[in-house]
Amino acid sequence: MADSDTQPNNSRQTALKFVVLVGVVSLFSDITYEGARSIHGPFLALLGASAATVGVVAGLGEMVAYALRLVFGYLSDRTGRYWTITIAGYILNLFAVPALALAGNWPMAAALMVAERLGKAVRSPSRDAMLSHASHHMGRGWAFGLHEALDQIGAVTGPLVVAAVMYMKSDYRASYALLIVPALMAMLVLLAARWLYPTPRDLEDASPHQLESQGIPRVFWLYLGASALIAAGFADYPLAAYHFQKTGLINETWIPILYSVAMGVDALAALWLGRSYDRKGLSIMVGVALLSALVAPLVFLGGFWLVLAGMILWGVGMAAQESVMRAAVAGMIPADKRGSAYGLFSAGYGVAWFLGSAIMGFLYDWSVMALVAFSVAMQLLSAPLLLMVSRRARP
Repeated sequence: MADSDTQPNNSRQTALKFVVLVGVVSLFSDITYEGARSIHGPFLALLGASAATVGVVAGLGEMVAYALRLVFGYLSDRTGRYWTITIAGYILNLFAVPALALAGNWPMAAALMVAERLGKAVRSPSRDAMLSHASHHMGRGWAFGLHEALDQIGAVTGPLVVAAVMYMKSDYRASYALLIVPALMAMLVLLAARWLYPTPRDLEDASPHQLESQGIPRVFWLYLGASALIAAGFADYPLAAYHFQKTGLINETWIPILYSVAMGVDALAALWLGRSYDRKGLSIMVGVALLSALVAPLVFLGGFWLVLAGMILWGVGMAAQESVMRAAVAGMIPADKRGSAYGLFSAGYGVAWFLGSAIMGFLYDWSVMALVAFSVAMQLLSAPLLLMVSRRARP
C-alpha cells in the first residue's frame, strides 16, 4: 500500500517539475515577445501605418500563430518529434523580436511581427501535447493554469522592461534590441528541459484504451465554435494601444505599463481559473465570457480609470483562454491525437481572431461605437454555446 501511495506522489512531483521548467521557458519567452507586443501598435504608427493596417497585422499575426498549428500539430503526432519541433519554433519565435530593431519601414516590421507569431505556431501544439501528459497527475486545469501563471510573470516583466527603456531613451529600436537577452535565457532553459525530460509522454500513465485513437468527439466542435466567437470579439492589445496613442488618452510611457498590469491580472487569474476548472468544469467560462463583453466599452469609450478596469477584465479573459481553454482540449481528446487536436483547435480560434481583429480595425476607422457593438455581440453569443458544452464535458 505504501508503494502504491508513494508512486502517485512521485509522479505528481515529477510532473510538477516538468511543468515548472517549461513554465520558466515561457516566462523568459514572454519577457521577449510580450515586451515587444506592448509597443507594436505605436511602433507601426510611427512608421506610417494606419489603424486598419495595425488591426490587419495584429489579426494576421494571430491567424498565423493559430491557424498553422493545424499543420504542425499533425506533424508532431505523425513524426513523434515533439521536442525537435518545439525547439525549432522557439528559435523563430524568439529571435524575430530583436530583429525588429533593424526594421526600416512598416512592411518590414509587419513581416517580422508575423514571423514571430509563425514561430509560436510551430512550437505550441507539440509543447501543449507534452504539457498535457504532465497534467494527467496534477489536474488539467492546475497544470495549464500554473504554466500560464509562470508565462504571465514574463508577460508582466517584459512590458515593464520596455517601459523603462522608453522612459530613459524614448527609443523603440533600443527596446527591441534589448529583448535578445531573455530570448537567449529561454533557449538555455528549453535545452535543459529537453535533456532532463526526453520523453514527456512517460509522465502520463494512460491505459491502452486511452492511448488508442478514438477520433474527435462532437462536443469538441461545439466547443471550438464557442471559442471562435470569443476570439473574434476579443480586441487585440495593439489596436487598443493605437487608440490610446491616437486619442492621447494614455502617455506613451504608460502604454506598456498598462499592458503589464493586464498580464499581472492574467497570471493571478490563471491559477484561480485552473483550480476552478478542475472542480467545476467549463461552466466557469460562461461567466468569463460575460465579463469579457465589458472590455471593449470600457477600453474604447472610457477615461483612464475605466480603461484600467477594462484592461483588468481583459487580463481575466486572456487567462481563461490560455489556461482553461487549453486544459479542456486535453480532457476531450485521447493522448495520441492531442497534437493534432491542439492544432485544429488553434486553427479555428486563430482564423476567428484574425477576422475579428481585421473587422474591428476597419470599424475603428469608421465608428468606435460599431467596434464596441461587434465585440460585445461576439462575447455574448459565445455564452449559450459554452453552457451547452459545460453540460456535456467534464474535467
